[in-house]
Amino acid sequence: MHELARRLLAVEAGAESSKGLEAARLCEKLRVSLIRLAGTDGFCSLLKRALALSRAEIPALHTVKINPDCSIAGLSELAVEARRAGSDGKDAAAMLIGHLLGLLVTFIGEMLTLGLVLEAWPGLEWDE
Repeated sequence: MHELARRLLAVEAGAESSKGLEAARLCEKLRVSLIRLAGTDGFCSLLKRALALSRAEIPALHTVKINPDCSIAGLSELAVEARRAGSDGKDAAAMLIGHLLGLLVTFIGEMLTLGLVLEAWPGLEWDE
C-alpha cells in the first residue's frame, strides 16, 4: 500500500503545480468515496489511526493534526520544511496515505480498497 500511496502522490504532484499539497488533495479525493462507505466519523477515525501509526515511524508528524471536518492541518507545512532541508518532502505523506490504505485493506479488503482508489483516480493503471 505504501507503493500505491507513492504512486498516487506522484499523480497528484503532476496534476498541478503544488507546494506540498499533494497529500491534502489525495485525502480529499479519498474522503469523497470513503465518507459514502464509512461516514464522516468513520473516515475521520481511519485517518486519525493512520496518523498515529505514521507518527511512530516519522516523529515529525507530531505537528500534523486532523481537523473535525477530517481535513489535515500541518502536512503541507511539514512538506515545505522537508524540501528546505533537502528532502522531497513526500516520505511523511506517503507514510500517512500508505497507512490509511493499509487500514482500508484490513477492514474492507484489497479489492474494495483498490476499487475506491480507482473510483477517485479512474485513469490510474495498477497492475500489482
